[in-house]
Amino acid sequence: MRKVERALISLTDKSGCEDFARALAELGIEILSTGGTAQKLRSSGLEVKDVSEFTGFPEMLDGRVKTLHPLVHGGILNQRENAEHQKQCAEHGIKPIDIIAVNLYAFSKTVADPNCSLDDAIENIDIGGPTMLRASAKNFEDVTVIVDPADYAVVLEEIRAQGNTTLKTRFRLACKVFELTSAYDTAIIEWLRKVDPETNGYFTRGEGDA
Repeated sequence: MRKVERALISLTDKSGCEDFARALAELGIEILSTGGTAQKLRSSGLEVKDVSEFTGFPEMLDGRVKTLHPLVHGGILNQRENAEHQKQCAEHGIKPIDIIAVNLYAFSKTVADPNCSLDDAIENIDIGGPTMLRASAKNFEDVTVIVDPADYAVVLEEIRAQGNTTLKTRFRLACKVFELTSAYDTAIIEWLRKVDPETNGYFTRGEGDA
């Protein structure tokens, strides 16, 4: 079984992330991170590599573009037992990312505020997070994807025991991802259908249903 080399941690819900990252580091796993998560981990004394350093490309457009890069998605999506994939990764300097611990911008919490503007809502629609999650879940045979801090313990237990998680665990966690992203997209469209983009206000009942 191939051992885990690298994890990318980028979280809105940071509960338990320091202990999780510290345990991974103690197992010799490189930690990649972004923004506030990277700051939080560093403040705990952990060595963290910014995704921008990993890709050689800066975060830009007010943070809208930071993980949308071939070195990130190639690292996630390459099939480790596919010789052609591995040849292409070697040619382009793509390193494997074996664990993705990501949760999403709190869209539902943002729009629960009755004074939430359309602009605020739009800025809280996560793009990079769902993209990484879906990529990781698609490649569950090789990648462990975590959206719930409650799963940190079992992931660590399995890595300590055998250097990686079991296929059964990776598949279960991948299913959780698609449940989450489906609910996330549903929450977005249900809110947007209520909003008039021209006035930044709400439609009256039934007006936005067409």
